[in-house]
Amino acid sequence: MSFSTDFLWGAASAAYQIEGAWNEDGKGPSIWDALSDGHIVHGDSGRTACDHYHRFREDVALMKRIGLKAYRFSISWPRVIPAEGKVNEKGLQFYQELVQALLDAGITPLVTLYHWDLPLWAHEKGGWLSETISDDFAAYARVVVEALSDRVSYWMTFNEGTSFIGEGYLHGTHAPFERVPAGSEAEAEKVLRLSKNLLLAHGKASRVIRENAKLPPQIGIATDSTLFLPESEDEADIQKARERTFAGRLNHYYLNWWLDPILRGEAHPRLRAILSDGDMDCIHQPLDFLGWNCYLANNYNDGPDGKPEKPWPGMPRTNMGWAVTPDALYWGVRFICERYQLPVIITENGVAIIDFKMDDGCVHDPQRIQFMKWYLHGLKRAAEEGYPVRGYMVWSIMDNLEWAHGFDKRFGLIYVDFLTQERRLKDSALWYADVIQTNGEGL
Repeated sequence: MSFSTDFLWGAASAAYQIEGAWNEDGKGPSIWDALSDGHIVHGDSGRTACDHYHRFREDVALMKRIGLKAYRFSISWPRVIPAEGKVNEKGLQFYQELVQALLDAGITPLVTLYHWDLPLWAHEKGGWLSETISDDFAAYARVVVEALSDRVSYWMTFNEGTSFIGEGYLHGTHAPFERVPAGSEAEAEKVLRLSKNLLLAHGKASRVIRENAKLPPQIGIATDSTLFLPESEDEADIQKARERTFAGRLNHYYLNWWLDPILRGEAHPRLRAILSDGDMDCIHQPLDFLGWNCYLANNYNDGPDGKPEKPWPGMPRTNMGWAVTPDALYWGVRFICERYQLPVIITENGVAIIDFKMDDGCVHDPQRIQFMKWYLHGLKRAAEEGYPVRGYMVWSIMDNLEWAHGFDKRFGLIYVDFLTQERRLKDSALWYADVIQTNGEGL
């Protein structure tokens, strides 16, 4: 026996990537709605996306056909709070109906409060650099918890602070498309300010959930991070990989940059220096699990010194250009559990390949099946060795808008024809259904 009998086999999505209905029923604009023109390939946008807002019942029915035990989705902050201090009841109603449809289908909802679609009104106040953003986020969390916590137990405050800080505020590739010179002191100062505000927002929202949830809450955060694999299973190589994974540098791409303050009450000296009295107490909140998004290990990309790690010629890569590193889930879970002593849910894992319907009308995606099989072997090993693995969410439930990459990069178990909005289960969805049915024992 490896995976627990109550293991959460699921899939994931994000609001802006699938919902559409960008200006319907009282929804306000997000930074992606308002600022992304000219930044997404082919002029794509999330204004319609997968039209999940109107088609969620069809989508939940497909999730049930696959046999999902859980579905991780995010709440659109501007759909719920379209203007400062204004609550949109129709926006809340959409999520209430989605949650109820999931429960009726026997699927556990996992809610992420923030997956990168900041309300435009909050951006105009300074966005994640604003001194009030953490209080604004806590107020938003309170509204969502009041509306959904009678039916939702699993909560995540953020998805990948690493990514939306780096891509949105430093490198200029994601909304709000701000850029700062790499390696500069200005970059370091910006990382520190953004990190402080995000960590405070997480802490305040965690308190709101813990104090106001109607069902006993399970609170976590969905992170991604730099990960290095050991060159062998000799203890010296394992320790070297562990030290590289949890480096002590001023770098928001390292997991301990975020989780040491949250779970240990410890921070990089420069980050600690800008915290006010009481800030660390707010940040250092107990969590019930850690969400971890993992697609690859960093051994075959640029190293911490910016130099390539020299991958072998022709090594397998995804349609995103990412190295395929099957042992990543095992070593990531092992290192995280050893350091933080909390259960882990793999909140994203998946692969973009070139999918299209064949002459038989089906979508055959054997590379995705092989990718998932390889990575799940590592996760199964972690579970068999006693590391507390609570769930696995495929990224993603359906093809969607892959942010600045537009609709070209297909990660879904469900194929979406973006001209007709037709949905079709790919071969990988049928394979995953069997994995779920057997609780992973057939891997």
